[in-house]
Amino acid sequence: MLFDRSSVRAYFVGIAVLVLGAIGFRILVSEAKIFLMKERVELRRPLDSVPTKLGRWERVGTDSIFSETLIEELGTRSYLDRTYAIDGDPAKGVMHVHVAYYTGTIDAVPHIPERCWAVGGLELTRTSEGVPLAIDRTAWEPLVREGVEPGKYMAFAVTDPITADIERVAMPIGDIVATTIEFQDPKQPQQRQVGGYFFIANGKSVASSYGVRQAAFNLSDRYAYYCKIQLTNRGKVDDPNGSLLEPFKRDAADLLSQLIPQVMRCLPDWPTYEAKSDVAAPAAAQAASTVELQGEGTKLNNG
Repeated sequence: MLFDRSSVRAYFVGIAVLVLGAIGFRILVSEAKIFLMKERVELRRPLDSVPTKLGRWERVGTDSIFSETLIEELGTRSYLDRTYAIDGDPAKGVMHVHVAYYTGTIDAVPHIPERCWAVGGLELTRTSEGVPLAIDRTAWEPLVREGVEPGKYMAFAVTDPITADIERVAMPIGDIVATTIEFQDPKQPQQRQVGGYFFIANGKSVASSYGVRQAAFNLSDRYAYYCKIQLTNRGKVDDPNGSLLEPFKRDAADLLSQLIPQVMRCLPDWPTYEAKSDVAAPAAAQAASTVELQGEGTKLNNG
């Protein structure tokens, strides 16, 4: 089957346009310092290194170890699943803590309890996004560090429970605002399960899974991670129309005031990664672009 010259010419012109478009796109991405593929960011410390005593809260029992099936469903092996009680006495108040860390899978949708608890047969009674928690920030101070924008980050002086060394840890940007939920057991309507969760994504605090995409998939960031922090409690209300959300928020804020600095000590030091994105990444991207352009030029010459 023969083709006329105009068809052949159009075919090669089309190929040339596609190739030149690909080259132009790479150049644009490089010059604009855009990172479509995010690099993994490893934890500084395992999450289970969070102290078992946080202020007046003490661990009860042992940390949960998930099965391979649950780990696959969770989507990460970096997690902490632990129960704390006031003064170690469950009669005074209990809070279940779940922390899960993700990197390299930023486009995945985080697990949220609204779905999981409903699947377990519980019924939603109350939900509210954007609930500020009264975190104690009196010990937070501006982070002063070379290369860090003044006033952008606050820091907390964390004391190592073993060595007693003091480390100034960068705290998440923004208020701690959570999504709070309350479920009930349809067979026992006065039995309630309440919870609250939020995320820390690329050094920022966000209230919902939708905010994770905006915070952790910023095109100008070379690296990306997010961490879900979820607190849960169970209890009984005297009135079928009653709620445990208010006491939950009070206890959650108290525990989180101690927990967040310890979690941030485990998470990547985001000011350091910001500096890497601003300085190292553009040079690397430019070098990669040059190599790719040379490779494309070879293909064109060979064609």
